[in-house]
Amino acid sequence: MLNKLLAASALVILPAGFALAQDDAAGGDQEYEITGDAEAGERVYRKCQACHMVGEDAQNRVGPQQNGVIGREIAALEDFNYSDALVEKGEAGEVWTPENLDAFLENPREWAPGTKMSFAGLRKEEERADVIAYLAQYNADGTTSE
Repeated sequence: MLNKLLAASALVILPAGFALAQDDAAGGDQEYEITGDAEAGERVYRKCQACHMVGEDAQNRVGPQQNGVIGREIAALEDFNYSDALVEKGEAGEVWTPENLDAFLENPREWAPGTKMSFAGLRKEEERADVIAYLAQYNADGTTSE
């Protein structure tokens, strides 16, 4: 309860374009700093929609659905067939933190050699931050935390 109160208080004093995302996917208390613009991220995310979905009706497609991805263990969705590269990261306990997601989105094949993701990556740091902010809005059930 105290964590939620502190997080709510922090949101009141945070500068524009800055928010916190809380890892609720596994019942965790980890909070992550999110600095991008979610509205701009929604526009950038259109590049991802050929393979991924997010939101209440999201399903796995060529890529996994991305509800609650921030704070989720890598390769954790049981109903998706991940590449060995991502499975290894998940088995090692790695989590989709904003930093890991940023590195993956910048150059998926460099961050996870052998990944099935064919997208070359988002070169602009601002676009990556915006997509991360957009994804951070979504809880594991696809509802938004706005």
